[in-house]
Amino acid sequence: MPVVFNKNIDDKTILAVWKIEETEEQLLSALQLKQHELDIISSLNNGKRLLHWLSTRVLLRTMLNTDEYIDCRMDEHGKPYLPDLDYHISLSHSYDYAAVIIGKTRKVGVDIELIKHKIKSIRHKFLSDIELAQRQIGDNINGLYVCWCAKEAIYKWNGRKGLEFKQDMHIQPFKLKAEGSLNALVDLPEGTANLCVHYFKMGDDYMLGYVVA
Repeated sequence: MPVVFNKNIDDKTILAVWKIEETEEQLLSALQLKQHELDIISSLNNGKRLLHWLSTRVLLRTMLNTDEYIDCRMDEHGKPYLPDLDYHISLSHSYDYAAVIIGKTRKVGVDIELIKHKIKSIRHKFLSDIELAQRQIGDNINGLYVCWCAKEAIYKWNGRKGLEFKQDMHIQPFKLKAEGSLNALVDLPEGTANLCVHYFKMGDDYMLGYVVA
């Protein structure tokens, strides 16, 4: 399994990215699955959806470095969790890559995206006019994807339905780099959170953002 990126964010948080090159059969052979998981697999069409589901589970298993069965489920909000381990996890995938972040003590969120020019046509759906007025965002493909990945990562970190990208998450001005960080103000029911989101570009084609808080 080709892990192309592996980082210990701190002594209790790890992030890994893996390029999906295996077949469905190879991925299945690396997993221990129970009936509820087999039911999920049977509901997925063969192809990328199934490869993505399998690859995130194999990567999770690899990161936890255990031969024991790992039960990974989704709660009522669609957030993945481990019933048998008191860890926070977040999963993401895009085309040929899968990403997993594990936090032993803090909540986490991760998003990876293939960079496409069509994001310009939907930028007003997830960014406010104030955000779009920032020079590093506006018409900049990389800037737009940094913001998209950041907001997706924040949404996953929050782990609850109802958080709106445009209305509830506010990207603060930042300096666009190949690897950097930004601050975002997030309107939550319990108050406003000020989160630091880290991001980096993988090669020429992918952007990844993650938050740990």
